[in-house]
Amino acid sequence: MVAPRAESATLLREAVDLLRDTPARLEYARALIDLGAEARRGNSRAEAREHLAQGLDLAHRCGAAPLAERARHELRAAGARPRTSAVTGPESLTPSEARVAELATRGLTNRQIAQELFVTPKTVEVHLSAAYRKLGINRRSQLAASGLPAG
Repeated sequence: MVAPRAESATLLREAVDLLRDTPARLEYARALIDLGAEARRGNSRAEAREHLAQGLDLAHRCGAAPLAERARHELRAAGARPRTSAVTGPESLTPSEARVAELATRGLTNRQIAQELFVTPKTVEVHLSAAYRKLGINRRSQLAASGLPAG
């Protein structure tokens, strides 16, 4: 018997909550993707995209290519355009974010980075802020330990 949509969503939320802090990362990714797909079918696109993006990131990290592809498909159906499988960590950075972060890791100031890349200091700030968020850090001194190459 198939559960009605509301009951299905409740069970999936419970599964996500139960798996969140366990070592069963692949099952957690699957539960996130299932919950995101259910939210999309229920026309909750913003919620769907949030769960699906997290599930895609985790499936990618687990090496589960078919599951990651399913998440990408669901994300596109929910109106998102996923550019990368990773949402956090060094592999989630855009090429511009990675270049700015790498130059910052080498000790260059924002002004020096802007001059080297022929962009404005504000553009450097925007890229660094995005890189910090994706790397889970909040200061330049933490860049070296974040897994980025030092150049």
